[in-house]
Amino acid sequence: MSARNRELLALVPVAALITAGFAAVFITRSNAVSDVSLTYGAYFLGLCFAAHLFLRVRLPNADPYLFPLCALLAAIGLVVIYRIDDKLAFDQASVFVLGLAVFCLTILFLRDYTVLERYRYLIATAGILLLLAPRLFHPVNGAYLSIDVGPVSFQTSEFAKLCIVVFLASYLAEKRELLSVAARRIAGLTIPPLKHFGPLLVVWGAAMLMVIFIRDLGASLMFFGAFLALLYVATGRFSYVLAGLIMFGVGAYVLGTHIQHVHDRFEIWQHPFARNGPVGAGQIQQSLFEQADGGLFGQGLGESLLKLPGPFAPHCSQPFPDCGSILPAPHTDFIYAVITGELGLFGACGVIVIYALIAARGFKTAVMAPDGFSKLLAAGLTTIFALQAFVIIGGVTKVIPLTGVTLPFVSFGGSSVVANMILLALLLLVSDRARRPREVGP
Repeated sequence: MSARNRELLALVPVAALITAGFAAVFITRSNAVSDVSLTYGAYFLGLCFAAHLFLRVRLPNADPYLFPLCALLAAIGLVVIYRIDDKLAFDQASVFVLGLAVFCLTILFLRDYTVLERYRYLIATAGILLLLAPRLFHPVNGAYLSIDVGPVSFQTSEFAKLCIVVFLASYLAEKRELLSVAARRIAGLTIPPLKHFGPLLVVWGAAMLMVIFIRDLGASLMFFGAFLALLYVATGRFSYVLAGLIMFGVGAYVLGTHIQHVHDRFEIWQHPFARNGPVGAGQIQQSLFEQADGGLFGQGLGESLLKLPGPFAPHCSQPFPDCGSILPAPHTDFIYAVITGELGLFGACGVIVIYALIAARGFKTAVMAPDGFSKLLAAGLTTIFALQAFVIIGGVTKVIPLTGVTLPFVSFGGSSVVANMILLALLLLVSDRARRPREVGP
């Protein structure tokens, strides 16, 4: 069976899942099954089928599982968001359509993605400016995350992550041999020549400073993790990773002890149930309670308690779920807690398995890629995608301090969906070139 036929076959259970999910929500709300669920499933399958036909024509050799797996995550997100609020689900579906359009346009106009190598410094500058831009607007929960222009609002860090990965992949592809061969060993650590490593540190340091400046700690962790991963892939030197982890540890200690916003995040993480704890500890408390209520098999879609009847939050100036929800931000930051509460530990682990499968296919693409830039680009995109999922799931489950990033393809948010659609398009472009049949000479 060809790759594209496997892709088409994999989209069928995705459509069936979204249909069953909507049907479950309808049964919970009205104790009746509506044919509207079949309509929603047909619409979703039609959109994915259109994207599949486009891939069949433009990228016939691309990985057959990446797009269905991402579509599966999007289907789960739509069902859970619909369970939370009908209007938000409609908005998310509209953004998904926009994301598919951007996905196709990226593949159409960036068929030769290696052209990005020529503009690496321009792309890096654009990424830094994107990180800095929210500082001109009002903060959200103490962090400068988004740009608000009239009714339009988007998180710039979602697009900045793509710029940073492209720059790192391009620069390291060119300097990888110099960083590996011309290095010196000092006290058992491999130190690269400053003239080759310096520009990389300057641009990366500038990006990190901008992230700290806007207080988006989740993006900072993602960027630093992608940086270390690409550095290791490019050089094969574990000592670089060790040095980076030491730098990260020192930086985390300094920030945690000198910057109040970061210190509060660490206090909430370490002592969420402490008496007279820091403001915001209730978020992680409610998240843990919601996940505990789910048990192994969950309470069922639409069955968990997210909104109390009556004057639960009479001071709210915005509608549910932005205000008045027992679980804070159930449609964005804490949507994984909603999934765990309604689908149980098994359902939540199933979501993690989907992210793990995407990461596995992405890294396989990196291994198969024919040139250095393609390998590093695929590895970097996969790493930052997987790290984003780990950061939000780890924060919600109290494995690491809670940060304000979205769960890729699942959380409500147009910026995240569009940016990750571009990321998926780039991965498929690399995959198509890597899996293309090689011409055999006479």
